[in-house]
Amino acid sequence: MRDAAQDLLAWYDRHARDLPWRVAPAARAARVHPDPYRVWLSEVMLQQTTVAAVKAYFERFTTLWPDVQALAAAPDAQVMGEWAGLGYYARARNLLKCARVVANDLNGQFPDTREDLVKLPGIGPYTSAAIAAIAFDAPEVVVDGNVERVMARLHDIHTPLPAAKPELTRAAAALTPNRRPGDYAQAVMDLGATVCTSKSPACGICPWMARCTARKAGTQSDLPHKTPKKPKPTRHGIAYVAQRADGAWLLERRPDKGLLGGMLGWPGSDWRDTPSPAPPLEADWQDLGTEARHTFTHFHLRLTIQVAQVGMNTQPERGTFHPAGAFRPSDLPTVMRKVFDLARDTLNNGP
Repeated sequence: MRDAAQDLLAWYDRHARDLPWRVAPAARAARVHPDPYRVWLSEVMLQQTTVAAVKAYFERFTTLWPDVQALAAAPDAQVMGEWAGLGYYARARNLLKCARVVANDLNGQFPDTREDLVKLPGIGPYTSAAIAAIAFDAPEVVVDGNVERVMARLHDIHTPLPAAKPELTRAAAALTPNRRPGDYAQAVMDLGATVCTSKSPACGICPWMARCTARKAGTQSDLPHKTPKKPKPTRHGIAYVAQRADGAWLLERRPDKGLLGGMLGWPGSDWRDTPSPAPPLEADWQDLGTEARHTFTHFHLRLTIQVAQVGMNTQPERGTFHPAGAFRPSDLPTVMRKVFDLARDTLNNGP
């Protein structure tokens, strides 16, 4: 097992991905230590999100808020606006909660153990292990989707996910070394992301090729097995896009709990099989005759779009008019941005 870990670390020293939150192996060897703030921020952003999608967000966040104290002091609305489009918005709310706990209660210092990290808002078993290993070089077992795939193939494990998780975690634990555990955790993830990929794994350049049981059995491309998911249901709703005579847009901030919690969006109906109309003000609403379509984790959503232009003295029952100059479509979550993109040409005064 020690030899396997050392072989992978040697491969990582040559082939580690260049990522904006990562300290390269050569720098770590020169005793450059990872910033726990940057490790934490990247791990929260990477939850259920790809590296490619996260890079630009990470760089923007760390430019705006270079340390945990700066993030803790940031206005909620600004942070939620910068998070818009990254999805899973509970992460952004917990990001702020966690930053404020660390800044205000822990003197700006992240805990250095998995047991203490997991007590912080938004940090679960995987994230606490990843931060402890990568930021503090603790020998924690870090298991994400890439690691599960590598372990399933390395040991030719045919138990389907998610039932296989305990077995795959035990396999990962057996390989985790006490020396350079942070680099090792990132090495296994890099191996899964760049070599042991879900489709067409590049076995010929894998440092564990000779050890891979699935490759010897010819089953590597079939693993890991997964229990089939149930088909996602489709829900329907209505989005109301109103623009005032001075160009201001009617928006409302969604409740903190629930989908898109805390985000700006267009007033709308409930989301169900047959939604009930719920216009936020009296107006000559016009149906665009098209739908904004979006897929969430558990269902598909189709939003019918109603648009209206209203006078300066209009008083909405829900929502607030935002001046055109202060409104950034990029602050909207993806589904609401899709609505805007369809509605703006009809209203003619979009930014």
